[in-house]
Amino acid sequence: MDLRERMVIAEWISAQALAGLPLEHLLDGLCVRLRDAGLPLARGVLGVDTLHPTLAGYFFGWRSHENAVRVTAYARDQDAAEPDKWLRSPFSHLQQSGESHLRRRIHAGEGLDEFPILVEIAAEGATDYLCFRHRLGGEDSIVAIDAIYSSWSTARDGGFADADVDALVALVPALSVAAKAAAFARIARNLAETYLGRDVGARILAGAIERGTPEKLDAVIWFSDLEGFTRIADAADPAEIIPLLNDYLEAVVVSIHEAGGDVLKFMGDGVLALFRSPDAEESCRRALGAALASRRRVAELNVRRAAASQPTTNLYLGLHAGEVFYGNVGSRDRLDFTAVGPAVNEASRIAAMCRSLDRDVVTSAVFAGRAGDARARLVSVGRYALRGLSRAQELFTLDPEIAA
Repeated sequence: MDLRERMVIAEWISAQALAGLPLEHLLDGLCVRLRDAGLPLARGVLGVDTLHPTLAGYFFGWRSHENAVRVTAYARDQDAAEPDKWLRSPFSHLQQSGESHLRRRIHAGEGLDEFPILVEIAAEGATDYLCFRHRLGGEDSIVAIDAIYSSWSTARDGGFADADVDALVALVPALSVAAKAAAFARIARNLAETYLGRDVGARILAGAIERGTPEKLDAVIWFSDLEGFTRIADAADPAEIIPLLNDYLEAVVVSIHEAGGDVLKFMGDGVLALFRSPDAEESCRRALGAALASRRRVAELNVRRAAASQPTTNLYLGLHAGEVFYGNVGSRDRLDFTAVGPAVNEASRIAAMCRSLDRDVVTSAVFAGRAGDARARLVSVGRYALRGLSRAQELFTLDPEIAA
């Protein structure tokens, strides 16, 4: 590979990185171009850490005989479960030594007693191995992402030529810069969706960051909390409270997301969520589906927690439908993207009626009227005056036979 070919490939990397090409496609395109330029590449691997509640990072692997990239996510607890696997890897060696790259000529027997991974790729026909660790730093660095890792191997007799090594040494830093940009973009999406919600995160990254410009939406409003949580929190060991909340909120959030709803915020043990669809009946149907799924998951959770002598509770849920104001609320330097309005307040009042009615799900008459065929799942529990509202209204709950 001559200097001109290197420059063409480097320019391609920069252009694709600026265009936002996903990392798996970027690695695939680079490996194919290296191979077509005469570099006898058999395997290319790119490792990128991330900042995520459960994931530690991703590995992207290209193999010449497959001519495709496999993406593997690895969990935060994976290294803890297999510490020797990481500690005996070439990447760990680079991290501990501070070196930027290492080479092991497999055809000469180098590294086979040092790194188990080389034995694996030698069995696949690899004859030479080169890996890199490009350290990240600066004011915009993220502690969880300290470097970009990559490895490259060939099956050619005699291994890489010196010109092949020179080409990789020259081009891999450009790939690492592109990987850093893509990793930070992925982290921004992950954090926005994890801490703000999927819909809100997408809106904010799309530029919805101005204060005082709410959007009026018609939606089904979900307002839930946990039965007797204050009593449980007062009586339980403080170390048990966060795990308890996580257990029950996981049951609720998974059910909402599976049904296509968006969780807007947690308020202690409370959850505010919206279900939106062009079809109002469909929104109600999804919300009822999430309610039934939540009840099932909470019941299963209670069995497990009771068997472990842990505190248990149940879900109280209010469902309403109406217009909400959806947007940024707060000060210039501290905003919250949320839903506000009379309909949201009414949903919280309806949820509060669960205690006095001894029902775990209570809906408004508006919700029942929009539910279409799903209305058959609901039965009236009578008319009640809700705090803060001038008129009494009829409330509904799940039909006991369906609830059972």
